[in-house]
Amino acid sequence: MFALRKAMNEFSTTLKTWRATRRYSQLDLAMQAEISARHLSFLETGRARPSREMVVRLGEALELPLDARNQMLTHAGFAVRYAARDWNDEAMAPIRRAVSRQLERHMPYPGLAVDRLWTIRQANSAAVALFAPFGVGVGGSLLDLMTLGALPEVVENWPEVAHHAALRLRTESVAQGGIAEFAEAIKYLTTAAAAYAPTSKPVVPTILRMGEQRLSMFATISQFGTPEDLLLDDLKIELYYPMDEATVQIFEALVAN
Repeated sequence: MFALRKAMNEFSTTLKTWRATRRYSQLDLAMQAEISARHLSFLETGRARPSREMVVRLGEALELPLDARNQMLTHAGFAVRYAARDWNDEAMAPIRRAVSRQLERHMPYPGLAVDRLWTIRQANSAAVALFAPFGVGVGGSLLDLMTLGALPEVVENWPEVAHHAALRLRTESVAQGGIAEFAEAIKYLTTAAAAYAPTSKPVVPTILRMGEQRLSMFATISQFGTPEDLLLDDLKIELYYPMDEATVQIFEALVAN
């Protein structure tokens, strides 16, 4: 009985916390989950015990990341639903092929796949060449790269880049219910962005000065549309594009070498 009561308290707290994070009223969430506001109130106070199906429905209504849905199931006393496979797992082979195809077809421009903590899981040869001078490759962390102090020396528009990087980290952290590993990077980038001033450009490029070369590029970010695995839920594919003809030529020469 004690274990059941403890599980119910954990579930109720988790549900209320995520509802507040998503800025839903009880009525908003009840309508989204297609249940009565009275029943939702009972779930949040522990007066009612949810079924496994109800927990899944609430997780979907709140658009929770998969690991948070697993946590909510656990707190309600149920087994987790979503697996956390290793990137090299045999079941992930079709995913690795798909990512490889997308990255290779993006050549001669850099492309890479990063996980929840911005660790590089896969990269094409252009991306490997681009990040090699910074000592970062597959298995390396872009989060570490941003906070180790090397970028302000080579990124011409560092305050702009730092500002948007901090915004992205905050957004991703909020979506995940808080990512502790991001806190230091957000603090560092926010300080670096103190001199940031908004511009009228359609997109903010990252402008690198490496020796006498000047690379100006922007990125697109894509994710898997129907993930059922914790790793894929967080995996992002970043494709970099040149902002000018000079950068096109540099990327072509970089790959040729």
